[in-house]
Amino acid sequence: MRAVGFSNLTDRQEQQRLITDIILNASHRSYTSNGKETLLAEFCEDFAKDIGIAVCGEFDEKDKFTYDYYYPYLRGTGVSSCEDVSVERHADKESYAGVCDDIKVGVSLIFYLQNMVPYVKAQYENTLPIRGTTLTLSGLSLKGNIILPIRKNERQKQKVQKASINRNQLIDAARKGDEDAIETLTLEDMDTYTSISKKILSEDVFSLVDTYFMPYGVECDQYSVMGEILDMSLRVNKITEEEIYVMRLSCNDLQFDVCINKQDLYGEPQVGRRFKGIVWLQGYINYPAG
Repeated sequence: MRAVGFSNLTDRQEQQRLITDIILNASHRSYTSNGKETLLAEFCEDFAKDIGIAVCGEFDEKDKFTYDYYYPYLRGTGVSSCEDVSVERHADKESYAGVCDDIKVGVSLIFYLQNMVPYVKAQYENTLPIRGTTLTLSGLSLKGNIILPIRKNERQKQKVQKASINRNQLIDAARKGDEDAIETLTLEDMDTYTSISKKILSEDVFSLVDTYFMPYGVECDQYSVMGEILDMSLRVNKITEEEIYVMRLSCNDLQFDVCINKQDLYGEPQVGRRFKGIVWLQGYINYPAG
């Protein structure tokens, strides 16, 4: 909640009043049947552009709504991945986690599914799997730092981009069982490890590592990231008037938006600089039209 501008929302009664207000005055409403005698409902209210809170619950046969849970969100922009996504229900409530194996990152992306209503509807109508979907990722952060970029000329940038494309092709081939690709990747990793082990003795780690994206802690949808800022804006929560930075990052060629409360960010974000922090990863599955 702090990441979307509600840093002082600690009182239980204030939370209930906010939840009630969202249910009554939601700007976005979604409904679907889950195959039982109930109707799932999700009420979303934006408190800044693309930033808000979603309240989820269900209506019974008497049209009485029972609140189940709520979560803050940032609606991402653009397409982060075109790889296939699998979805699993959380054990404790009617919410869902998505998994995407994108070769650019090197790890399985596990995220909190924002648009669970279309998925539940497709599941109830037995139309899964749906082909041609894309994924839009976003992240909420409670603490972050701004780091200066690594200076690179145009030739170095092209060299890095070419190496990234070649590595992605090798990873794709290795996933299909190509033994030569597996051997090449293993040798490259060994060379990289040897090179960094020597340089780390006299150089700062953040001058060697440009970006990274790796799991953090025991929560499967939390990640430690460092990425180049491609775009940024400052938005204001219309209720609390707290300022929120929204940055579009590039981490290992994966692009996604991150929001953070201004008071939790150390440093001044600018395009070209890097953001380093912990994010709660969310995702929105874009289903094909029709």
